[in-house]
Amino acid sequence: MDTSCLQYALTEEERQQFEMDGFLVVRDVLSAERVAELIPVVDRLDAEYRPKMGLADIEMLNLFDFIGKDALFLPLLDWPNTFAKVFGILGWHIQLYHSHMIVTPPLNGAEPKRKRLGWHQDSGRLNMDFETEPRPRVSLKVAFFLTDCTDTDRGNFHAVPGSHLRNAVEMPADGDADPAGAVPIRVAAGDAVFFDRRIWHAAGHNYSPNARKVLFYGYSYRWLRPRDDMTVAHLMDRCDPIQQQLLGAGQSGGHGYTSPEEEDVPLREWIREHLGEEAVIP
Repeated sequence: MDTSCLQYALTEEERQQFEMDGFLVVRDVLSAERVAELIPVVDRLDAEYRPKMGLADIEMLNLFDFIGKDALFLPLLDWPNTFAKVFGILGWHIQLYHSHMIVTPPLNGAEPKRKRLGWHQDSGRLNMDFETEPRPRVSLKVAFFLTDCTDTDRGNFHAVPGSHLRNAVEMPADGDADPAGAVPIRVAAGDAVFFDRRIWHAAGHNYSPNARKVLFYGYSYRWLRPRDDMTVAHLMDRCDPIQQQLLGAGQSGGHGYTSPEEEDVPLREWIREHLGEEAVIP
């Protein structure tokens, strides 16, 4: 793995902000050149899958399992500008459990089906099967923004800061208003938003003339079943051992996903070698 990631390690200030707010904005993680390379790939997949899904031109495209659909997506798995922050939050026993590409076209004068945004926490049954409050984190996502959302009403990611520590948020009785404290997150193309799966969040309406394009990489502990099909077998030969770990490889069989052997989790030894024993969370 590229040791340049160490210069982007999670700072104590970033950790505190993530723990307090449930999300963290990191600027300029992708160069303009990298964004320019990724956008045509996203556009190609949008053109391919939109008719297959029967979506109208103004409807949001949600494409799961995009990670294996183009070689340009693989480097973002352990991207130097972001990945050290991922294992800085979750530790070494992690995997990519979900990849989700979203294209939110402009409404082009149409009215949204409902004014209130689609507020939710991620991961479905995790929010019902766990019995504690707050529920455990288990996973986070890194959202790579490929289009400009520095103004509002561009399909911005919205969140209620601090709501990751609450199992529920109160929705206004009028059926239209968003929950108290909700804010649009303003980011530029090339920025990333890290967010705890528990935070109450939603995608905003897009009244701009341009589609919003975002790549979400979801990381979790290795014992969690993937959220999508993870069609990645064709990638394994070009991956280093840490990337293979992240894509779900297990050298010691099923038992190793809950009680890993050293060969199952090469990320642990990499962290130990480069950051010291104290950086390896038990």
